[in-house]
Amino acid sequence: MADARIVVRLDEPIAQINPNIYGHFAEHLGTCIYDGVWVGPDSPIPNIDGIRRDVVEALKRLNPPVIRWPGGCFADDYHWQDGIGPHEERPRTVNLWWGESIESNHFGTHEFIRFCRLVGAAPYLCGNVGSGSPRELRDWVEYCNFSGESTLAMTRAANGSAEPFDVCYWGVGNENWGCGGRFCPEDYGTEYKRFSTFLHDMSGTPLYLIACGPNGNNPDWTRRFMSKIGDYSRIHGYAAHYYCGTAGTATEYTVDQWYQLLQRSRKVETLIAQQRAILDGYQPVGVGARRRIGLIIDEWGTWHPPTPGRHPKHLWQQNTMRDALVAASTLDIFNRHADKVVMANIAQTINVLQAMILTDGADMLTTPTYHVYEMYKAHQGGMSVRTTVDTPNVTFAGAEGDESMPMLAVSASHKEDLLTVSVVNYAADTPIEAAIDLRQGRARGGHVRVLRAADIHGHNTFESPHAVEPATAPLDRSGEMWPFTFAPASVTVLHIHLG
Repeated sequence: MADARIVVRLDEPIAQINPNIYGHFAEHLGTCIYDGVWVGPDSPIPNIDGIRRDVVEALKRLNPPVIRWPGGCFADDYHWQDGIGPHEERPRTVNLWWGESIESNHFGTHEFIRFCRLVGAAPYLCGNVGSGSPRELRDWVEYCNFSGESTLAMTRAANGSAEPFDVCYWGVGNENWGCGGRFCPEDYGTEYKRFSTFLHDMSGTPLYLIACGPNGNNPDWTRRFMSKIGDYSRIHGYAAHYYCGTAGTATEYTVDQWYQLLQRSRKVETLIAQQRAILDGYQPVGVGARRRIGLIIDEWGTWHPPTPGRHPKHLWQQNTMRDALVAASTLDIFNRHADKVVMANIAQTINVLQAMILTDGADMLTTPTYHVYEMYKAHQGGMSVRTTVDTPNVTFAGAEGDESMPMLAVSASHKEDLLTVSVVNYAADTPIEAAIDLRQGRARGGHVRVLRAADIHGHNTFESPHAVEPATAPLDRSGEMWPFTFAPASVTVLHIHLG
């Protein structure tokens, strides 16, 4: 008899999965941009106009839908004019937030747009509310998007881009409850309305304006902000941040700490449900109608203690199988709530926090989290369908006594006759056999990909960059119900042909 049962209800669609929930975030922090993305055109490291070629090729394999830039805390002290024009004429400024590093401004608006186009992602620009002005942000929109003969558009052309950049996604500040200005919700609401009043669609590019939401699941911030802006209509997205933190360190943790962090990461589901319900209370919609304000989580992920030997303000951390399971479980939550979440941006793309990629000089490696994104890309744009899971629980020592959590997490989506089912086995040392029950569908083979390591601390290093990688095998299953065994501490994606 199977240990668990997974029912995939093909006749109960939830919503189409917005590819943007598989988005990324790159901040001027540590070596995310400099060395991670930008090495300059004269570097011996192979590059495309100064952008690392190996990073471009790796990111393209993820089908990245959107990248958020330039911050983060950096955004509310960033003045975009510093990052345009000849490199040798750009000012050298101090990065206030991340270790007082000298910012060369060699990677600016043009370089970021070039990076996005190389990897196939839409740009998401986060504007400066904390130390900037409405005029400054309004001018950045014109510089990027206007196709006529204004001074700003002609300056863009003189700097190498005659055609507008057509940037749709614009954040009106970042973490304005903290490093973005220490606003209370009401004061930020006032500033949001003031800044966004001057952000207009230009030359046929519609703007998608994103407001700063709460730090974690803070209902008070959302209610007070929404009460302040009232029926103001120039808001399209609302962005919360959710970091699940750590338990132990990035690479050293007990089995109990393995479960503690995975349990903490699962709480983003509560944030989604509660924040969406609050927004719906202020912007009610009828059954089947499209919500006017989309819920976004544009910073999320693990945040481990500083790595010994590294600058503590640069937030470099190793990335293990535990981080991979956090990523997979979180993406499964986003998939299951495809009717509620329109964008999410993991923090961050390269060399910072829960990174896809780590670089060291000319060397580059992809992390277990990267492999999750590559395995899960089939979900992008698919129709999410309801799943139910009957699974045993695991009990562990939590911060305040014994806790328990289910051993399996699941999401499913389909595109025509291809069904993608992703499954996380949280159990550190227990394989689980599950009966896979397809309602209103029959399997006729496919393939399976599994990401696991020799132990729960498995990770890739520059000495062993391929230690943790997914394995692919045929899926020789047919019919409406069949068993499958999920390895311990693993991420599995079943690609099932229906017929």
